[in-house]
Amino acid sequence: MTTIHEVARAAGVSISTVSYALSGKRPVSEKTRQRIEGAVRELGYEPDAGARMLAGRRTHIFALTEPLRADTHAPTHMAFVLAASVAARRQGYDILLLTDEQASEGMNRVAASNLVDAILVLDVAPDDERAVIARDVGTPTVFIGVPDDHQGLTCVDLDFEAAGRLAVGRLADAGHRRITLLGQTEAAYRRSNFPRRLLRGAQDTAAEREVVLDRAASGATVTEPSTVRTAIASALDRGDRAFVVHAADDVHELLLGTLEEHGLVVGEDVSVVSAAASFDTSSLRAPLDTIPLVPQQSCDLAVELAVRRLDEGAATPEIHLIPPEYRSAGSVAPARG
Repeated sequence: MTTIHEVARAAGVSISTVSYALSGKRPVSEKTRQRIEGAVRELGYEPDAGARMLAGRRTHIFALTEPLRADTHAPTHMAFVLAASVAARRQGYDILLLTDEQASEGMNRVAASNLVDAILVLDVAPDDERAVIARDVGTPTVFIGVPDDHQGLTCVDLDFEAAGRLAVGRLADAGHRRITLLGQTEAAYRRSNFPRRLLRGAQDTAAEREVVLDRAASGATVTEPSTVRTAIASALDRGDRAFVVHAADDVHELLLGTLEEHGLVVGEDVSVVSAAASFDTSSLRAPLDTIPLVPQQSCDLAVELAVRRLDEGAATPEIHLIPPEYRSAGSVAPARG
């Protein structure tokens, strides 16, 4: 690895002169600066992060703050981490992953050190304390998610309310007057913003269409198979033959398995819509109509906005909601009776 000593020797100047030329802390003659820059290029010298920051150059690092808790659904969260990393790398940036459960500490730390060019925020809570930090620091910050207090923030997310409206609307169009929503864990509704938004959209459309909507959580803090099976059995006993699933893949499998046990065929006897699924539903035992949550869509846009902010300077904060897409697979059937 080339050192600053080698650059100084090749350029015929002192180490301090190389440092001044790279950091901009003191003036250096144009001829000397060109000689130093030529040595840097020829030797492939890469100044450390501190020197680049002093010179006002980018570090080409984005921080990604994603608090990993004991009840975090790792597959979903890591799908977003991977998507953000791929999007950043495509733009020439590396990712510094901050997984502190106390998410604000890591965010404050990187903002104060000037180590990163921008910050991406995942697993956004309704009352997310990182919103306050984002408004206070000078580091460009983009939320992949929407906190309740989003004043002055730039946020990107799927339009979960529209997804909830779309799912219930399709089932209502098929004539279903009772629908069961198999949702996230109770902890997710308390801690995260997106389940509440989808639920709100589903409830609003149910009220508009005069449909009864029953909600069942998939557990307290993790998916509990007995809880899910009980909720499904109760729905079937009530006569519900329509389900919206906004939960992990194991909840989908529990629903499909239980319906099979009751001798019910999806797309004939019962209707199912998977709402905001971030996994590949084609691996399930039955094809389902799906409103997908595509991590790459949100992360590509978030990185694009962060880079644009760096290139263009201050930008007007705004909320970017990605319209939901309905993918039909024949799992919604006309209501019987």
